[in-house]
Amino acid sequence: MAAVTGPVLQGVGKTILVLSGKGGVGKSTATVQIAATLRGKGYRVGILDVDLCGPSIPRMVGVEGKDVLTTPEGNWVPVYADNEKRLSIISIAFFLDSKTDAVIWRGPKKNAMIKQLLTSVAWDVDYLIVDTPPGTSDEHISVMENIKSAPVMGAVLVTTPQMVAVDDVNRELTFCKRTGINVLGIIENMSGFVCPSCSECSNILATGGGEQLAAKAKVSFLGRVPIDPNLVRCTEEGKNFLDMFAGSPVSEVYHNIIYQLVGENQEEMEVEN
Repeated sequence: MAAVTGPVLQGVGKTILVLSGKGGVGKSTATVQIAATLRGKGYRVGILDVDLCGPSIPRMVGVEGKDVLTTPEGNWVPVYADNEKRLSIISIAFFLDSKTDAVIWRGPKKNAMIKQLLTSVAWDVDYLIVDTPPGTSDEHISVMENIKSAPVMGAVLVTTPQMVAVDDVNRELTFCKRTGINVLGIIENMSGFVCPSCSECSNILATGGGEQLAAKAKVSFLGRVPIDPNLVRCTEEGKNFLDMFAGSPVSEVYHNIIYQLVGENQEEMEVEN
């Protein structure tokens, strides 16, 4: 599994971290949709999965079980999820013997692995989306310490509307402030429900917690993403939701999120290859 080390995130244009205060809020799903939306705009996009104990990205994008190749220089070549080679992935999951293997490592070994993931991959991307573990663990500190010299745009925080999740994201805001990471904005995930029959969105649970936190913290509120059964199915089956359901409410929200992050004209969402 060893690879050579080099400059941090070499071959990467801009980096966006995706954080959440707790598990189960849809952080990895948000990571995939952010990456897929950028890809749909014509960008070359990479996803770096540093959730060492719960690597789910390969399954979500349909590349589970793929082999990682190395360059003649000894760097890892990311696994491509599309024929156009505009969406590439690196995850600890590719180096495990099976998908049921558990990563039982202490802090120093985790930190060494994260450093290797940040310095030993042959990226060639415009944007790198980094999927982090939930909370504020050793992995987060290791990432923050190692990316200081890299072109990092900042962090997107993902929460659900419930106050128990919002409280945890509030702590994540404090973590970003103390580590000097710019907060790009907050996504309120699982906010509303999209009817699979008529595509109407209704509020079956509480909404507004993420937006209230963004206003209080004086950071951007990027949008509310409703629960969509089609999105759940696509992530389970490793299919591109945005390609299959381009006109869905969830797709529209993510296009608006990318518009806010990248700052391009919303009418020019499609970029010719």
